[in-house]
Amino acid sequence: MSRSRRHRPRSPFPQEHGIDAMRISLPHNDSWTTVRDHLVERLSALTPDEVDAKLEAGDVAEPDGTQVDRSTPYVAGRVVFVRREFAPEPVVPFGIPVIHEDERILVVDKPPFLATMPRGSHIVQTAVARLRDELDLPLLSPAHRLDRLTSGVLVLTKDPRWRGPYQELFTTRRVVKTYLALAPALEDFEQTTDVYLHLTKVHGEHATRVEVAHPEPNSHTRIRRVEHRGDDALYELRPVTGRTHQLRATMSHLGAPIIGDPLYPRQLQVERNDFSTPLQLLAASIEFVDPVTKEPVSHRSGRRLPVCGVSS
Repeated sequence: MSRSRRHRPRSPFPQEHGIDAMRISLPHNDSWTTVRDHLVERLSALTPDEVDAKLEAGDVAEPDGTQVDRSTPYVAGRVVFVRREFAPEPVVPFGIPVIHEDERILVVDKPPFLATMPRGSHIVQTAVARLRDELDLPLLSPAHRLDRLTSGVLVLTKDPRWRGPYQELFTTRRVVKTYLALAPALEDFEQTTDVYLHLTKVHGEHATRVEVAHPEPNSHTRIRRVEHRGDDALYELRPVTGRTHQLRATMSHLGAPIIGDPLYPRQLQVERNDFSTPLQLLAASIEFVDPVTKEPVSHRSGRRLPVCGVSS
């Protein structure tokens, strides 16, 4: 760990809802006289009056706890912390069962509709934020990511010193991930079949999709049909690469979009508080050699397909 990382200033504010206060480094620029001037420009979502209200409420402070007020001079290179504003979010009505816990990692069975980590409009209702808050693990961080709509095994690290070794397992593809999916039955895939596609992101007005293009393949998925279920089938999916929406886009391209997918083959408008139709994609198991103990480990989801939703 680098010297600068070890001595990174810590927030004087406790986490709220499992989320740290905003950390703001004051850039080397002569445009501002006071910290308040910079915050008015930096925090564009707030009006100048709202910035003043935060200063008066003591919601802006230096790492040692010294309160920043309207007259605090701007000093380039310093760090200030600002308590966050939390917009209302629909509560995801599912628990997060713990599969395994030791001194280094936490392995959980993530429910559908819950994002892995705070991003965009999903902040408090995320696996990381909720687990930090519920289990009193303020340093918890994901070793990898599952799509918000995907259920199943998620590995998190409990302290920054373990983050690198476990994240590296995923970035270097030293993890065997097995997914299960419910989708329309295809005639092929009785035996494991390797599917190679070139997937490219397309940014739309409401969501980012992945589409299949024709250049050199950049994704590799192993697919096997496990059993028929009427007109549908249960598939075992093993992603060799880790592209965004790889499994969902691949199954859609093959003519068997995963049941409950609101994005593939076409985008559907779904209300934020609609938890009635989960994506039938489950991160069923994960296997790797533990980077610390050097022992092989395997973690399995307790969920089964179909994953059930909750009517609003």
